[in-house]
Amino acid sequence: MLVPGLEENLLSVGQMMEHGCFSLTMVPATQLVLRASVTHSLQTWHKRLGHLNDQSIRMLANQDMVHGLPSLEKDLAVCEGCKLGKQHRDSFPAESTWRAQFPLELVHTDICGPMQIASMSENRYFLLFIDDHTRMAWVYFLRNKSNAFECFKKFKAMTELQSEHKVKSLRSDRGGEFMSNEFLAYCSEAGIQRQLTVAYSPQQNGVAERKDRTMIEMAKSMLHEKRLPYEFWAEAVHTAVYLLNRCPSKSLEKMTPFEAYTGRKPGIAHLKVFGCLCHVLIPSVLRHKLEENSHKCIFVGYGLCEKGYRLYDPKTRKIILSRDVYFDEEVSWKWENPSNADVGISMPDGNQGTTETEQRVLDEQSQFLDTQMQMEEEIAPQGEEMLDETQRLDHTPHKWRSINDIMAQCNMCIVEPDSFEEVDLDESWRCAREAELEMIEKNNTWKLVNRPSNKPVIGVKWVYKVKLNLDGTVQQNKARLVAKGYSQKPGIDYNETFAPVARLDTIRTLIALAAQKEWNLFQLDVKSAFLNGILKEEFYVEQPQGYVQESKETKVYWLNKALYGLKQAPRAWYDEIDAYFNTAGFKKSLSEATLYIKTSDTSGIIIVSLYVDDIIYTGSCPKMLEEFKQDMMQHYEMTDLGLLHHFLGMGVEQTDKHIFIHQKKYAMKILEKFGMRDCKSVAIPLVVNEKLCREDGSEAADESEFRQIVGSLLYLTATRPDVMFASSLLARFMHNPSKKHMGTAKRVLRYIQGTLDFGIEFAKGKTATLIGYCDSDWAGSEDDMKSTSGYAFTLGSGMFSWASIKQNTVALSTAEAEYVSAAEATSQAVRFVLEDFGEEQIEGTQILCDNTSAIAMARNPVHHQKTRHISRKFHFIREAIQAKEIELVYCKTEDQIADILTKALPKDRFVRLRSLLGVKSAKGLEGSVEI
Repeated sequence: MLVPGLEENLLSVGQMMEHGCFSLTMVPATQLVLRASVTHSLQTWHKRLGHLNDQSIRMLANQDMVHGLPSLEKDLAVCEGCKLGKQHRDSFPAESTWRAQFPLELVHTDICGPMQIASMSENRYFLLFIDDHTRMAWVYFLRNKSNAFECFKKFKAMTELQSEHKVKSLRSDRGGEFMSNEFLAYCSEAGIQRQLTVAYSPQQNGVAERKDRTMIEMAKSMLHEKRLPYEFWAEAVHTAVYLLNRCPSKSLEKMTPFEAYTGRKPGIAHLKVFGCLCHVLIPSVLRHKLEENSHKCIFVGYGLCEKGYRLYDPKTRKIILSRDVYFDEEVSWKWENPSNADVGISMPDGNQGTTETEQRVLDEQSQFLDTQMQMEEEIAPQGEEMLDETQRLDHTPHKWRSINDIMAQCNMCIVEPDSFEEVDLDESWRCAREAELEMIEKNNTWKLVNRPSNKPVIGVKWVYKVKLNLDGTVQQNKARLVAKGYSQKPGIDYNETFAPVARLDTIRTLIALAAQKEWNLFQLDVKSAFLNGILKEEFYVEQPQGYVQESKETKVYWLNKALYGLKQAPRAWYDEIDAYFNTAGFKKSLSEATLYIKTSDTSGIIIVSLYVDDIIYTGSCPKMLEEFKQDMMQHYEMTDLGLLHHFLGMGVEQTDKHIFIHQKKYAMKILEKFGMRDCKSVAIPLVVNEKLCREDGSEAADESEFRQIVGSLLYLTATRPDVMFASSLLARFMHNPSKKHMGTAKRVLRYIQGTLDFGIEFAKGKTATLIGYCDSDWAGSEDDMKSTSGYAFTLGSGMFSWASIKQNTVALSTAEAEYVSAAEATSQAVRFVLEDFGEEQIEGTQILCDNTSAIAMARNPVHHQKTRHISRKFHFIREAIQAKEIELVYCKTEDQIADILTKALPKDRFVRLRSLLGVKSAKGLEGSVEI
């Protein structure tokens, strides 16, 4: 611009800022604009490189091992992040070891975990692979240790293709994840030599163990430096591996692992301080002209398969990838108030962005798929890179959330529409309704006919329900067309209505047997099961709202098959599926009407248990299982749910070591419902020597709330026999409960709070020997002096059948109370169910009792003075003993497991018997279980 008369020089502030200048505010002096070059100290590069030590940073610069690192002169100051994350004992003298001569000639591996805090994708372990020759490292994140084998196969395929070398040897410890038959057979077939450490000698796998420690220390330092929540540990470990592959290694001379493996010198000009605050450009197509051009995020790593930086958006709680980013490496996010408007941080105008040099380095890195980290998507389904609120639970601690965020979460709820008009506003509900009608038509359920003059026509209505996953997230929206069955008249519109369902005892017996036989349990779900039941009565219903056919408004539907809501619908479905099993060659159990068994002399056995529309099946022959599934899916509309994982509110975790059943989600729901989610836990459910009675002198409690608590606890006993006695005891006071009763119930909830992840473990491979335990207190009831019986049965691992029952008569002695308890246990012995399973008990079932007098009374058939008043029904135990169906065996009182089902116990004894019941924490199981 030419201005001849201008006496002053013009400066373009915008251009100066683009060339690294920035505005400096001087108080109280006037504002000046200074020209300065953007330089970075050794301290900044120390943080960018994941808190790498001073010597290694200078080695990178002085020996020209990387591109983009300037010369650094100042000494490294004390770093608080390093002290918090890396301080340790002095090292021991190292021993010289053999080194591989070629890539993949020897691969070291190890698993680290479980982490106390799950990652953002619910992982708790990471699996590390290190190439001995180049020291290149790869990391995979796992939810369970059992996923290690699948990760190894992916690692082998990827590295062999990239390096054109073969994995020849694999060095690991003797963990179960590395010693499975499947893993060993795969290595044997591939010609991979296994080098296993001696038990309790981690030093023999020193390369992997040391790399684990280095990565953890670097990750901890980066997390603590920027005060990031612990759920970011996986992102920090991923970044640590990325950085260590580009840093010096004592095992290599003047090169990094990345260069040794790829043959190319890595560039590091694009590196930024992990956890720093940044501004991410919002694409123009996602904003209008007056909106902000960028929003604040947190830098959490580098993309591997994509060009760009990995960034966490605190508002949406998603990981995004972007290349258009400005960084403020000295600033951290304020986790106590993550609102963008409330952060209180002003971004300097001269913030660094991604320069052309840095972008060139990013482009170079992306050319080689360094896939050292398959990141979270290795275990999560494809597309989970962008984690969504509807896909996972938010485990961010409350202290890191703003009050606005917490209020927003409180306002989020699952709403089920209650009117036809509401559904028309939601596409997902309309689709659910259309799917229901399509299923009705496909099953040939009805036919449109003229309205009969001599038959009643009942109405129908739409019912909407949200189906949830085990973790409480939405699985699908379901719509049901339901007949108004309340207008039906018995004997005219219907006759039989009863339909049997599987008992929980039988389900647990099946699970215990599958664990003992090392079988897998599978699950099928029948879509719209009741629509398959054929009606025996003539029945008509109105056309559904919103689907009345034009010019046929007066017509009605004649029902060929049942609709939901009809009184006889459950029985019609049971008759239909029972007929199918009979024609398919299955034999129905005499003791369980919903249990079907099919055997083959050559193939084996298959066992099926039915609970309305949920089908559980297992067996010894994979071919029979597959044929059964395919045949079922040809006859009915089915959903193949794969391995059994969720049934009647129970979680089922199957590993190669055990089957673990639990009700963690239900327990959490109970605590939240009654305002006990944040209560302080207790070690035992009941206070020893504190008796409950109907009239205790305290004020009356809310009867409705008390009944709800007790009902919830009783259902929780499906997998928690440790609260069986407490729940049964509280159930005696359902009418007119007192404040003391309510306090006891709340104490049981406090016990549940401390044992949320507890369940029953059925170890695999145990002998299938049926053993029972029976016990009784004496006159434990303060109101009527009646005793409490308790019994439990096992197949050698966890208990699968148990009860705590108040006896009907007053016992005159401990021997009499124990005798009645033994008789009640005998009546529940599941010998016949096991015989249906093909597990015939050749010898009498042992029932362990700790009272010698009761054993003598059962063995002696003579009726003497002290036993004449005992109800005759209890004496059938003598016939069972004479027939050698059972055998009463004495056991010591301290070994009587059923004692926990009859009375309140002190802590030490309660914890010991709880463990003998098979009730354990998921965290304490071999291999650990994620629930």
